[in-house]
Amino acid sequence: MNAVIVGVILMLALTLGRINVIVAMTLSALIAGLTAGLSLSETLNAFNAGLSGGAEIALSYAMLGAFAVAISKSGLTRILATKLLAQVNSNDSTISETTLSYFILAIILLCAISSQNLVPVHIAFIPILIPPLLVIFNKLQLDRRAIACILTFGLATSYMVLPYGFGGIYLYSILHKNLVDNGLVLVNSQVPMAMIIPAIGMLCGLVIAVFFSYRKERQYPANNVNEKQSEVMIEKPKKVLMVGITAVVASLIAQNVSDSMILGGLVGVMIFSLFGVVKWEQNSDVFSKGVAMMAMIGFIMISAQGFASVMKTTGDVASLVQSATVVIDGNKPLAAALILLVGLLITMGIGSSFSTVPIIATLFVPLCLELNFSVMATAALVGTAGALGDAGSPASDSTLGPTSGLNADGKHDHIWDSVVPTFIHFNIPLLIFGWCAAMVL
Repeated sequence: MNAVIVGVILMLALTLGRINVIVAMTLSALIAGLTAGLSLSETLNAFNAGLSGGAEIALSYAMLGAFAVAISKSGLTRILATKLLAQVNSNDSTISETTLSYFILAIILLCAISSQNLVPVHIAFIPILIPPLLVIFNKLQLDRRAIACILTFGLATSYMVLPYGFGGIYLYSILHKNLVDNGLVLVNSQVPMAMIIPAIGMLCGLVIAVFFSYRKERQYPANNVNEKQSEVMIEKPKKVLMVGITAVVASLIAQNVSDSMILGGLVGVMIFSLFGVVKWEQNSDVFSKGVAMMAMIGFIMISAQGFASVMKTTGDVASLVQSATVVIDGNKPLAAALILLVGLLITMGIGSSFSTVPIIATLFVPLCLELNFSVMATAALVGTAGALGDAGSPASDSTLGPTSGLNADGKHDHIWDSVVPTFIHFNIPLLIFGWCAAMVL
């Protein structure tokens, strides 16, 4: 029994059974290690070795949480929520509410896409933008699963096809480099072209999610505390607005220059404190609440690093590919399907497409060359296999990010409201369109 398959399937089964994601990952990693023939101490050592890789990520999330709390305490979010709430309350017709709903969804989509390419802050914008809008979502009775799909689409699809920001890193620095290193001859400008068909699949999934699956109104229990906070009068709103804009812009600049979410969040918090919008004596409270807000996500990311470390240590990733090669026996359509399915399993376990590509490129490029896949088809297969699972993994920041914002009031379940919807609407179309790309390119 392949340890990677055992570990990933067990993790998914436990999380779908509402077992805590951290517990599910830890238990699945241990069982996968033992299945591969590792001793308990070897499995634990591999798991512990991987944990250190998630420390920086966890601190980054905690700092972003502190920045989000600072913005909330300043009253900036309440100003935004009050203005939008007044707009919602003034619209009595269904048409105007529908128009406003789609306008808000379009803005969220643009922010998600920009966070990968135009202003590469990744998920840092979510705990800042989304929580103040939850009251508006409730008033408009928007299904948060649709919003989760919009956020994940923007976070994942843009880096798959747009070679700027994180897209440049994925397409050029990771995907193209690993393809060339493993014997494929192509120029870097061919890689984004190869990923267009899989990206169209993601777009189809988004359209289905927004206009069909989650189009109906969905009611969430009223949160009187949030609604009362949005009606509180803010002292010196113009000052709050100016300082807030300055803090957000400075935070983005600091993060882009330093490539550190930690520094970006710290700069934002300090600007609020220096200009007196958040009192100095509240700093401790800001950081403690920020850590509390993002602690679960941070620990999930740390656990994911441990889980991935065990998967790599077992050596069963290579054996999984070898097993698939035996089944293929020269059949190109079957080969394309199995390559994508194996990529899905590996990425679901590791939780990051960026970390998956170096592993699968080493294994799949020689196989594709042996089966006479074209250069473009090989690029599409490896690129899609790497991206598969990023959307639907419980440990992926493409699902954890949306949950961090949509669950600010405790009414959005990570597994059933983020992971399952994004898996259905993005991974299934990616499998279909990625296979089509391999056949036509």
